[in-house]
Amino acid sequence: MLQAALHSGAAHRRSVFEAFARRLPTGRRYGVVAGTGRLLEELASFSFDDPQLSFLSDHRVVDDSTLAWLADFRFTGSISGYAEGEVYFPHSPILTVESTFAEACILETLILSILNHDSAIASAASRMTGAAAGRPCIEMGSRRTHEEAAVAAARASIIGGFASSSNLEAGRRYGIPTVGTAAHSFTLLHDSERAAFEAQVASLGRGTSLLVDTYDVEQGVRTAVEVAGAELGAVRLDSGDLVAQARWVRQLLDDLGNSSTRIVVTSDLDEFAIGLLASAPVDSYGVGTSLVTGSGAPTAGMVYKLVSRQDDDGVFVAVAKASKNKASVGGLKHALRRLDAKGVAQAEVVGVGIEPTEDGNDRPLVEQFVRDGVVLDGWTGPSAVTRAADRHARSVVELPGACRRLQRGEPVIPTEYEEPAS
Repeated sequence: MLQAALHSGAAHRRSVFEAFARRLPTGRRYGVVAGTGRLLEELASFSFDDPQLSFLSDHRVVDDSTLAWLADFRFTGSISGYAEGEVYFPHSPILTVESTFAEACILETLILSILNHDSAIASAASRMTGAAAGRPCIEMGSRRTHEEAAVAAARASIIGGFASSSNLEAGRRYGIPTVGTAAHSFTLLHDSERAAFEAQVASLGRGTSLLVDTYDVEQGVRTAVEVAGAELGAVRLDSGDLVAQARWVRQLLDDLGNSSTRIVVTSDLDEFAIGLLASAPVDSYGVGTSLVTGSGAPTAGMVYKLVSRQDDDGVFVAVAKASKNKASVGGLKHALRRLDAKGVAQAEVVGVGIEPTEDGNDRPLVEQFVRDGVVLDGWTGPSAVTRAADRHARSVVELPGACRRLQRGEPVIPTEYEEPAS
């Protein structure tokens, strides 16, 4: 596309591209935006180096004039959209790129690969933390995904409400809290469960978490208490009927004088399993596979479409695909969340070519991230993750209570369009 557009001369037309989702994954009530900060970090250094250009040349992917354009590529346009942590709905203008066609076109895969992955993880994390109802969730999925995707998933999980991650690289890059746990192999390495517990406590302190279900859970709990005493931080349960098991383990711990020892549960948890554990005396949840695969929705289904461009006279005209099942709405978008008198969201209002009409307490949703090729302060780095997590918590609170239902249903608020008066 780039080569042909350069050949026709249209590549330099000012254009507006928009990333949005036509629909939410089946049955989901809302989505969560994540990945914008990672996208902006990548954008700041996005260019084509000599080995990449040589590959394109040697394999005759593009011609010499296109190679010359790529060699000089630096993004000079502007980007705006929904801030990370914000919830979104069908047709929310999640990201808007304003630049030449050539510059916006070359970013498509970068934008969609990051937003689709990270938003899927954050959306799943939000459902899980909602089901957890205040009990902390720990991201533990690094061994169930690609090594770089694991770091991105850990970051997205924090935005979606998780308290911590087992991924140390995510902690290094983004300053998110990290926690760890021992595996069954550690217990099996030693001559006895007691010897394993003694080694762990001697090294890590009495506040550590001991995995008590390698052999017999009851004996494991008793041994853990004998070794660490009343200061034992937590026991971890990783198999069996977790609801019933958590109840009698809690009673056993209390009977042994360890009322402050927490119970951590793992074992292929998802939002539904977490919901079933609501009545059990569980203190925190460790979630892996279901989280990093989007809990049944591994992509957010976002698309990236040209919605407006300049014509030969320099006038912007709205453009849109017109297919029956994949129709989109042309024109530069603005958006706000319509709130009632109590601050509860009623609708996602998208203005096409205009700012939507506010009625006093509505909340604008679009922020500026990049201006004239420069990434603005505050949208990248560790502090951006913390702010995104806070933003997510606030945005979910203002949604109708039905947003927390795990049963399948329609988006919790509708998307409405406002267009200029004809």
